Amino acid sequence: MSTLPHRAVVAVTGHLMDTGILARVLDDVLEYGGDYRIERLDLGPRHEDESRALVEISADEADRLGRILMRVQVHGANAVDPGTATTRPAPADGVFPDDFYSTTNLETLVRLEGDWIRVERPEMDCGLVVTADGAGADGRVVVRTVPVSDVRAGDAVVCGAAGVRVELPPRAPRGEEDDFGFMSSAVSSEKPQALLVRQIAERMREVKAAGGRVLWVGGPAVVHTGAAPAMVRLVRAGFVDVLFAGNALATHDIESALFGTSLGVDLAKGSGVPHGHEHHIRAINRIRAAGSIAAAVTSGVLTSGVMHAMVQADKPFVLVGSVRDDGPLPDVYTDVIEGQRAMRAELPGVGFAIMVATMLHSIATGNILPASVPLVCVDINPATVTKLADRGSAQAMGIVTDIGLFLEQLARELAPG
Repeated sequence: MSTLPHRAVVAVTGHLMDTGILARVLDDVLEYGGDYRIERLDLGPRHEDESRALVEISADEADRLGRILMRVQVHGANAVDPGTATTRPAPADGVFPDDFYSTTNLETLVRLEGDWIRVERPEMDCGLVVTADGAGADGRVVVRTVPVSDVRAGDAVVCGAAGVRVELPPRAPRGEEDDFGFMSSAVSSEKPQALLVRQIAERMREVKAAGGRVLWVGGPAVVHTGAAPAMVRLVRAGFVDVLFAGNALATHDIESALFGTSLGVDLAKGSGVPHGHEHHIRAINRIRAAGSIAAAVTSGVLTSGVMHAMVQADKPFVLVGSVRDDGPLPDVYTDVIEGQRAMRAELPGVGFAIMVATMLHSIATGNILPASVPLVCVDINPATVTKLADRGSAQAMGIVTDIGLFLEQLARELAPG
């Protein structure tokens, strides 16, 4: 038995052995400087049965124990005796109390005065603010995730791990997964791509039929690989409800529409053209002169491409820049905090997210999506998918393939002709 003075017992339920959840819980306890003792382990007798473990976690300091309890919650491990949540006022704008509860992207509930309150729009790496703002006529309290940049002095911030529990997304019993369950590994490079594309297309149809929105996150390789026409077909067919990207995708898409090149390379011939290196900055300049991408479409300056299709379909897009951007285009958020807020504002109703050929924006979007939103990442580089999952987007499934071929196949499934 551990001699460390501060202890709590957590319960974790699921397919603990074959998914490795229990091992990850125990590893995290040790990594964060704690100790553990397995009090009880009930293994499901059949493959489809769940198992349950009770683990006593101990630490030398109460603060360390609290941090361990927060950490293991990412695996669905909750305290058996959760207690009641404690709130403290934020000491200043943009500052949480020192012992604030650091959120996961899992469905989260907070216990206040004996009642469990579900957190609105779960998001990782935020705090939890308790407020009556926006409460219904019954006067109920609201708990919401708030990034540190948006907390205001005096906000009631949940502190410590007491009174907080999380719920893992439901898993279908083994052998009863839907078609999408075929993509059960984090990164898929060898499974039949045609089958994966059909499964993604079917899931997108299901989301649309249920009234949900499909979020796309794209990088400039969509244009470089010649896949922009396929993307345009998907926009026109109604399968792109919102687009997140950086300055580069929009710039090279517009460069392609105006000059037929991407990064100065003729997309029809695959070779560079004289003065082609100037085309992207000249494209930016034309849009800046028009005032915005939408104004360029309205005035006839921009007549084709992905951005043209998004404007024509009246679909929102959020472009967030970086320090290396040329220009940038007038629609690009150059303040990344404002860009994050604009991205969050487009998440309500999103039922499926697909990320293609962008590591930076894929990770950024994964960080603000709840774990309940299915997420597919497609990239020629398997590291993109791996890093996305490593940064907390455990629901991410990946396909390692050429973006141009993938988008053309998906467009044939969803927007034939």
